[in-house]
Amino acid sequence: MSIEALVSRQNPDGGWPYLRGSSWTEPTVYAVMSLLAAGRADAAARGLRWLAAAQRRDGGWPPQPSVDESAWVTGLVALLPPGRSLAPAAHAAAIRWLAGTVGRESTIEYRVREWLLGNPIPAEQDFIGWPWVPGAAAWVGPTSIAILALDKEQRRRPSSALDDRIASGRQFLLQRMCDGGGWNHGSARPLGYDSDPYPETTGMALAALRGETSSKIGQALAVARRFLAGCRSADALNWLRLGLLAHGGLPASFVCPAGIACRTVPELSLGLLLESGDAAQRLFWEAA
Repeated sequence: MSIEALVSRQNPDGGWPYLRGSSWTEPTVYAVMSLLAAGRADAAARGLRWLAAAQRRDGGWPPQPSVDESAWVTGLVALLPPGRSLAPAAHAAAIRWLAGTVGRESTIEYRVREWLLGNPIPAEQDFIGWPWVPGAAAWVGPTSIAILALDKEQRRRPSSALDDRIASGRQFLLQRMCDGGGWNHGSARPLGYDSDPYPETTGMALAALRGETSSKIGQALAVARRFLAGCRSADALNWLRLGLLAHGGLPASFVCPAGIACRTVPELSLGLLLESGDAAQRLFWEAA
């Protein structure tokens, strides 16, 4: 992995593609994070200008400027330090967008309709998560990213409203933990059958649950360590490391296995960030 390889993939417009082609919000955020940690201010500044231009009037960010809707990537952008990276007004608008976005199953319209139809609300819908896009159901991935962003903001500017929303999001994750530990992408029992956990989402959820004292965390950490031992995916490896670091559970003897290629910009960027000492901790958990 090389920071030069990351810089070489930057598009002329200042953003980054996933692999090649047009710039997208997700890889651009990860690339900017990595470049900031590496002290590559010029390339990071071009990426930040691309992000600033992509913000929508509602305060959120679309996956790509050609998409006419804000989405889950707003949480990623909101992780960038306000003032030093993102304009304070832009950051505040992103936090408002996140705080006001809920999964479809948590809306009043949905719950009234289910009541009228006589359908009981499942226990896993007691708490509010975040969707990939507004109007869709909540999922583990976007919920984890939103919690990370709001928790970082809560540390910077304490707010009872944010505290309540973060707590509900964490309970959403705990309710959806698979039997035996770890997380799937959505429900722990889709269509009434137990689902199996995935390494990426298990790492993401653990990162978002940093500081959580539930007895379920121990189960999830054990699953994450088993995944880590046999991991052959760069994306899974990155998120498992981050999730275990959040709870002090990354084995001291851990060495990244050889032969795992970082093909995409998010994989390369997050991998470089995790190799940059405590940079990942600062960007994902510490108040700016």
